[in-house]
Amino acid sequence: MTAPLAEVIGDPIAHSKSPLIHRFWLDALGISGRYEACRVAAEGLGDYFVERRDRPEWRGCNITIPHKQAALDHVEDRGDVRASIGAINTVFRDEDGVLVGTNTDAAGFYAPLSGSDWNGAHAVVIGAGGASRAVLFALARMGFERVTIRNRNVLKAGALLGSFGLKGDAVPHDAPLPPADLLVNASPLGMQGQPPLDIDLGVLPDDAVVYDIVYAPLETPLLAQARARDLATVDGLEMLIGQAAAAFALFFGAEPPRDRDAELRALLTA
Repeated sequence: MTAPLAEVIGDPIAHSKSPLIHRFWLDALGISGRYEACRVAAEGLGDYFVERRDRPEWRGCNITIPHKQAALDHVEDRGDVRASIGAINTVFRDEDGVLVGTNTDAAGFYAPLSGSDWNGAHAVVIGAGGASRAVLFALARMGFERVTIRNRNVLKAGALLGSFGLKGDAVPHDAPLPPADLLVNASPLGMQGQPPLDIDLGVLPDDAVVYDIVYAPLETPLLAQARARDLATVDGLEMLIGQAAAAFALFFGAEPPRDRDAELRALLTA
């Protein structure tokens, strides 16, 4: 019997740490399986799913930029993710061989923030793409009173606020930063090969949390600036490992050994 195969797709994809994470868990659990990175251009997305659908050993894929919304057109949306989050980051094959799309990003984003009370708080979210949708979905359920989205396309950002029932405002990237309780970079800014995120954190209160979902590099200029101010920070590995754990269970039918997260983080940052 052919060993099960799962992948991560995107364009670019060489920076992805998902293969390291899933292979670590496969080895730890003694599962004979494979997890690979596969570069898929936008024009080849449909063909990718057509080809993988006919390979019974293929258990699914994680999805990164720029396919999180477009992939919805090629798989079954049983959880009505299109109407809720509006983007998927995981596709898995069910027991009948049907390819199903879901989103594990929201749970992965929420996990490191779950110990705090955010009722009545103000969040700033940078970006309005697929990752931002998962972040906003989580914020809408965490009790935030106000959300400000900074994005190049202000109209798109404003529409996102409305779609998640959030009160707040949409502003351009160069707008002044408000004194928010939580700042989330949900854009590619600051990622290797992307423009830097130019923002002054001076206005944030001393108890604010700065969360950057970028993980390549792990120590982004945004996080470095926040730590220089002794602000609480959350790096991109927190969300990456959290969303990967839910996907791993769907792909390989086993829960990953989360008691070895410290070992995994050391591997990812080596």
